[in-house]
Amino acid sequence: MSTSSPAASPAQTASPTSALAQHVAEGLSRPQKTLSSMYFYDDEGSRLFQQIMALPEYYPTRTEFALLTTPRAAIAAALRPEAADEPFFLLELGAGDGLKTKILLRELLASGANFTYVPVDISAAAIDGLSASLRVELPELRVEGMVAEYTKALAVMATRPGRKAILFLGSNIGNFLPADRQEFLRALARPLTSDDRLLIGFDLQKDPRQIRRAYDDSQGVTAAFNLNLLRRLNRELGADFDLSRWQHYTDYDPISGAVRSFLVSTAAQTVTMPALGRQFEFAAWETIHTENSYKFTQPIITAMATEAGLHPETFFTDEQHYFADVVLKPGA
Repeated sequence: MSTSSPAASPAQTASPTSALAQHVAEGLSRPQKTLSSMYFYDDEGSRLFQQIMALPEYYPTRTEFALLTTPRAAIAAALRPEAADEPFFLLELGAGDGLKTKILLRELLASGANFTYVPVDISAAAIDGLSASLRVELPELRVEGMVAEYTKALAVMATRPGRKAILFLGSNIGNFLPADRQEFLRALARPLTSDDRLLIGFDLQKDPRQIRRAYDDSQGVTAAFNLNLLRRLNRELGADFDLSRWQHYTDYDPISGAVRSFLVSTAAQTVTMPALGRQFEFAAWETIHTENSYKFTQPIITAMATEAGLHPETFFTDEQHYFADVVLKPGA
């Protein structure tokens, strides 16, 4: 992560027509006020999330890391073509720093697989940073970074010959609402052939108390992460959120499998946003919904996949069944 520069004035950082400004104006005008978790990740948010991943309560990252490490040969074999020397593309949607993916990359290289790694992200800086690190760590790896939205990248790659193995790790699929998740899975499956493969990470349902602790830790790091969204609005939109009048709240519904995170106004208050030329009223104990994180079971995953035209080939799970990386084949 690059070092932050001094904060600019609201007029310099966000105009009323910026994506953030438009999202905030629309989200805070709803009966249930809502802000997207995609805006968590400014520099401070990214730093806090690195802390979250190291927390004892936050099991998803270390569980998937171990899951990719232990059966890595079997996972790599499930993604590559049967013919040992047949070329293929390994596409990763939202690669980030590539920490977990490098486990598979090293395994594929060690096994002599003939492949090109294609990390996909809408951020050119993210792709440049990952590509630079791979040139140092894995100089023999062929890398073709792509700056594009996921569906556009898949459509472009569908025109290339050979197998495409698509990675969507980290339980990012759990951040979609159910209807949006189904549409996303259908969009992933649409350009793929029966020879292509998907590897998607799913956080599994488990002790509800354990899940809730992962999103509301004893050290308050997840709370700081959620509240940092208000700091970002203060900085980039000139808002005057008083963070002492807000608190973090998370609940988990074991019936729907949904973790939902909120920012809660502890008093009646008015927030002004000069960049929008707007004021927003909050009642005491009114909430802003900031995140969903759904947890799954094997039957739910199978049903979702089948509806999207996908067939689960292999479920890779850890010993405690906390997490699953699932290989899916198009053409259920």
